[in-house]
Amino acid sequence: MLIGFLLLLAVLSCTKDPYEIGFDLLPPSDTLNVRTTDTCTVEAFSVRQDSVRSDKIASLILGSMVDPVFGKTTAGFYSQVLLSSEEIDFGKNPVLDSIVLQLAYNGYSGDTTTRQHLKVYELSDDLHYDSLYFTNQHIATYPTVLADQDFVPHLSDSVSIYGEKIAPHLRVNLGKLTSYLGNKILQAPISTLATNSEFIKFFKGLYVASSPVSSKGALLNFNLTKGISKVVVYFHNGNDPANDSLHYDMYLSQSCARFVTIDHNGYLDASQDLKQQILNHDSARGAEKMFLQGMGGVKVKLKFPFMKDFAQGKIVAVNDAVLQFRNDETDTTYSPPPTLLMVRQDSVGRIGYLVDDNEGSAYFGGSYNKTSKSYSFRLTQHMQNILQKAYSNHFDLYIMVNSPLTSSVTPNRVVLTGTQGQLPGKESSRFQLKMTYTVLN
Repeated sequence: MLIGFLLLLAVLSCTKDPYEIGFDLLPPSDTLNVRTTDTCTVEAFSVRQDSVRSDKIASLILGSMVDPVFGKTTAGFYSQVLLSSEEIDFGKNPVLDSIVLQLAYNGYSGDTTTRQHLKVYELSDDLHYDSLYFTNQHIATYPTVLADQDFVPHLSDSVSIYGEKIAPHLRVNLGKLTSYLGNKILQAPISTLATNSEFIKFFKGLYVASSPVSSKGALLNFNLTKGISKVVVYFHNGNDPANDSLHYDMYLSQSCARFVTIDHNGYLDASQDLKQQILNHDSARGAEKMFLQGMGGVKVKLKFPFMKDFAQGKIVAVNDAVLQFRNDETDTTYSPPPTLLMVRQDSVGRIGYLVDDNEGSAYFGGSYNKTSKSYSFRLTQHMQNILQKAYSNHFDLYIMVNSPLTSSVTPNRVVLTGTQGQLPGKESSRFQLKMTYTVLN
């Protein structure tokens, strides 16, 4: 009786979309033709991602790392430095003792036993808080090197400063090579110290650059919220020798304009499998394995070339469509991304989100399942739209670690099973689309 009623309703309700009629009311045991397939043709392969936004990033990134699969990556950052108080007065005769950049550690990816090297420069070009900056950008600096030093990260060792223990952080001496910056600040005109808006015109900020390592290495994250990341000017009053322990703090904080710049060295040091796909554009290699990397690195391009002809003239309602794929690596040195995202891009380069994404991440997916070492995305509405030819523009899908539309830069990466690959002992572990659908006529 239920089936007869619903079919009658489908005939009489001319205003209803035939793809939607009674769909969510029909149990699988009904006589309507419910089918499941995992043989839909999926074309997927890795391509380079030009860049992603990195302005107003939550953590600054610095360091260099050589990954056996993805090759060499080197990161640095640009940031304003803001006064901790306005209308500061350093006195009539301030004499510089030292000037130090402090950066509070906030995690890492890679090997922290490797010795790293950095250089620091003063910006000659303005940073703007409301501007967009990307991981492939650079801005102008003065040629004077303010710091040029090696360091080995110590992320768990507190630092003693004048007898007080401070949480683990990197210390960079900005006055060892030249006293220029410290004296510039101490001798600044009163007007430039009156407000931060005037100060950042006078001192535009710092560029902290890393030198590439030859092996191993790490990418280091630095926290901007604990008050440890700052530039400290140590000085004394030349007219009062007894007063020799003065200092003034200037902060690198969330209020600073800032961005991270990333260099992947053209992937010249990457594995041959990766280079074949992203440098030689051998898309057929995606059948074996694929690669994803954050920091504006590597993304996966995805196509369903025959999906629009899937219905073959019939009216088909998509019950469920899930794209699933697995981590192909056994090495646990490098952490896979905790979440991935999927976006669409049309033929003129415009990027947008998928209709299923509007249902929220619990429905849409993208999170890493540690137990099965897999990811999945639900594309039910998207596939229904393709069958109904609802899209006027052609576009491809892309799976990414970091979005090009928002400021999120993470060093996570993963190697995936290909569209024809399969993990030993794991049936159906290939990169595939599983779809359940109902033929309505």
